[in-house]
Amino acid sequence: MNWPNTPLTERLNIRYPIIQAPMAGGGGAPQLVAAVSNAGGLGSLAGGDLHADALREAIAEVRALTDQPFAVNLSAGHPIKMDAERISRARELLAPYRAELGLPPEPPPLPELPGFDEQLDVILEAQVTALSFSFGVPDAQYVNLLREAGITLLGAATHLLEAIVLEESGVDFIIAQGAEAGGHRNTFIGHPEQGLVGTLTLAPLLAKHVSTPVIAAGGIMDGRGIAAAWMLGAVGVQMGTAFLACPESGAHIAYKTLLSQGSEIATTLSRVFTGRHGRVLRNRLVNELSTHEADLPGFPLQLFLTRDVRQAAAEQGLTDFMALWAGQGCHLCEKRPAGELIAAWAEQVAALLGKREHPESTQERAPVTDAEPVSKDAPVDPGCFI
Repeated sequence: MNWPNTPLTERLNIRYPIIQAPMAGGGGAPQLVAAVSNAGGLGSLAGGDLHADALREAIAEVRALTDQPFAVNLSAGHPIKMDAERISRARELLAPYRAELGLPPEPPPLPELPGFDEQLDVILEAQVTALSFSFGVPDAQYVNLLREAGITLLGAATHLLEAIVLEESGVDFIIAQGAEAGGHRNTFIGHPEQGLVGTLTLAPLLAKHVSTPVIAAGGIMDGRGIAAAWMLGAVGVQMGTAFLACPESGAHIAYKTLLSQGSEIATTLSRVFTGRHGRVLRNRLVNELSTHEADLPGFPLQLFLTRDVRQAAAEQGLTDFMALWAGQGCHLCEKRPAGELIAAWAEQVAALLGKREHPESTQERAPVTDAEPVSKDAPVDPGCFI
């Protein structure tokens, strides 16, 4: 197979094997999702924290802007248990910042979390083209329902064991999320640090050891990165940070400005904003609460506790208190329309690859191991992942 024709473009009926990463919090606005799909890629709508009605409305908004395929992203992680002690501690830690922003001392009551069942009903009802999962894979009953409905499934892995679990679950594509990627880390087996494998290592590792087609993500910012991912054995790429500065992005103007001023050392991993580790640009809130991260509740409780802080910061243009999700390649961001970027990247890739054949179409895949196959329900060796 030759670029841009890959199993990804063939399965989804898109022109280029380029996926816009799902980005909650404004970055992945419906306008951006539609613009990417209209340009021949696959836009992705972040829906993990949306209740059924809001998710239904967001899908309808994208469909009003494009008749091309797009994906929706949901969280496959199990709901976190309420932790009164950590919630109280988080409120205490956030109180000075709330006062500085002119907010009431106490945050609003924690909202009811959206149920996966109700979200799934919307996905099936809307018959979206593709569904991607963060933080794991849903139970088999959900996967079977989605496959029967003809919806393409994508799961994200940060190391080989996760990829094996995803393959056994029956997903159609595996997104290899490298350590360079911005936003939430998708690690769902082991500690977050064990999922910090670079894209250059992770993509060919997964392409070699699993039969499910691999999509590379993390640090890919232009045609050079896309071409490199192709040569590493990936059938497509997922790019998030590269789209954040686009006019169609819903990211705050001050946020967009900081992206191009950043560098490879401007980002860090933090769970201050949502309770789950993610790569962000350093700012005051990240730096000052870094030593208290262990005191904070898990995802998505911390997400809701910081919501009005982040909203007030955006209204006042104060980046010190915004969640500035960004990958290590943020300095390569361009303030150009998404369609222009995709067209330029496609030209770059074509020039770099020419008629070069995909490595995986000419190489025999190596077996994973001679050991027993890994089952999704099998216990994980604590000596390896603790």
